[in-house]
Amino acid sequence: MKRTVYRALGFISVGLGAIGAALPIMPTVPFLLLAVYFFARSSPELEQKILDHPTWGPQVRDWTERRAISRRAKTMAIGAMATGAVVTYFTLGYPWYWISVAILVIAGSWIATRNE
Repeated sequence: MKRTVYRALGFISVGLGAIGAALPIMPTVPFLLLAVYFFARSSPELEQKILDHPTWGPQVRDWTERRAISRRAKTMAIGAMATGAVVTYFTLGYPWYWISVAILVIAGSWIATRNE
């Protein structure tokens, strides 16, 4: 029963990661990290499929092995958050854009200080 729940959560995480790959506002790799966690407890074959994926596998392995984020991924993430803050400013205006700015400052600082 426990393995079935972990497997289902793994598939949900992969689905959310796939949505994140298509939508710029939603992340991909964090959901794939969750999927690897769940699949490690339910299906090592599916875990290995994610780790061996040519696009997402290296980023997931970097994080799981060294807690590292590549410079390119850092730039893309912080750039996407900055773009989101600008879009929020022009679409929702004051005071809502301050939420985007706060996310940019907090999450962007955390991302920028991770190993490369």
